[in-house]
Amino acid sequence: MHDEVEGKPLSLPLSLSLSLPSALAVENSENNVTASERFDNESGPTSRESLFGDDEPLKEKPPEPAWKKLVTGWTGFSQLEIADNYTSPEHFSKAKLRTELSRRGRFTENIKWKISGRFDYDAAYDLSSFYPSAVRQDQRYDFFLRENYLDISAGDFDFRLGRQHVIWGEMVGLFFADVVSAKDQREFILPSFDIMRIPQWAMRAEYSKNDTHVEVLWIPVPTIDEIGKPGSDYYPGPLRGTASFLGEDRSGRNVGNSNYGLRLSQLVNGWDISGFYYHSLDAASTFYRVSGPAEPLVFQPRHDEIDQVGGTITKDFGSIVLKGELVYTDGRKFNVARPTALNGLVGQNTLDYAIGLDFNLPADTRLNLQFFQRVFFAHDRDNFSDSVENGASILLGGKIWQKLEAQALLIHSLNRSDWMFRPRLSWQFEKNWRWALGGDVFGGEPTGLFGRFENNDRVYTELRYSF
Repeated sequence: MHDEVEGKPLSLPLSLSLSLPSALAVENSENNVTASERFDNESGPTSRESLFGDDEPLKEKPPEPAWKKLVTGWTGFSQLEIADNYTSPEHFSKAKLRTELSRRGRFTENIKWKISGRFDYDAAYDLSSFYPSAVRQDQRYDFFLRENYLDISAGDFDFRLGRQHVIWGEMVGLFFADVVSAKDQREFILPSFDIMRIPQWAMRAEYSKNDTHVEVLWIPVPTIDEIGKPGSDYYPGPLRGTASFLGEDRSGRNVGNSNYGLRLSQLVNGWDISGFYYHSLDAASTFYRVSGPAEPLVFQPRHDEIDQVGGTITKDFGSIVLKGELVYTDGRKFNVARPTALNGLVGQNTLDYAIGLDFNLPADTRLNLQFFQRVFFAHDRDNFSDSVENGASILLGGKIWQKLEAQALLIHSLNRSDWMFRPRLSWQFEKNWRWALGGDVFGGEPTGLFGRFENNDRVYTELRYSF
């Protein structure tokens, strides 16, 4: 199981109400599903443990004293991240230390558990007064409950209860069918997925028989995206610099707005095919205009209920892997340039799809090519997007010397000049140690998905120890 022609955005409206099934988020880390090490997901679960996305089954170990069990068996990582935004105004933007701990265990053969948490501290917000106080307070430090759940197996049925990742997407580095995941977007879509994804408190059941899998999901109180505060580098509000913003309305997060969904998958002659339905309080924010038509622009991020129907397909042809995703979304609203529009929004149903090819090339080189498109039904002429938005991405990566790897990613609108370029070097210089150096460069119009961050180009370095 698994964020114009002369001023229009790429495939995300100014409301950013696409929660990144529309947005693009590409891995830049060698953890989780990464561009440099793993371009393709497994075609299906190969064991009971893998039904819920666990990589390896737990192995029997000799009994240990009770005191020793408290201090052993923990895994995790500690990562130092330093970044500098070099465009005007140049500023030191990150000096973050992340530390995550997790542990698995079992009560019986059929009842297992996992606990995990992460603590982040960013010294940049103590060392500099560049950002507003609300931003410094919001992003200085965080404690996250990560996955904390109980697994119960009963014959062909498996149940997972607790805080967990639910990953339905198949594409490399793109959020399309990955509709369940909430995301921490305070650094836009730049962190790796294992950092960016926010677990949901959920009850999940899966039935597995031969090549058929059925998954039922209920999320009593939805978790929604973290977007930060106005004045941060990557705050997603529309018309940054010319509008002001009220605090986010999160009042919809209650049992009355529970999320629920159903997913079916089948392996047919090597084709891994899935379909799903998902009803949710949209994890992404829609920016409502709360000012009058003749008043200075003021927006407030809110969350609406939406319905989504979609599917995924994967086929392994040996050295080439084909992947595709399609999602129809009903209930989202998009910002328009018409002052008389109620709340500055118009409802627009959309169809998003993506097709990708992964190539295993000689000399440990891998290439990923993807084409994606969004279609607006009953397109409003004042929508900041075209009726059909097209885009493409290319990612090339591989080993260039012993333990040194390089990769480069380009994502570009095919409707206009709006793009993001991400080069990266990674060196696994010792066992469990990795050092990386990279850059995030944006271009395009100020209202574009990437162009609005043109003044937030940055260089960064990371040092990670895994244990």
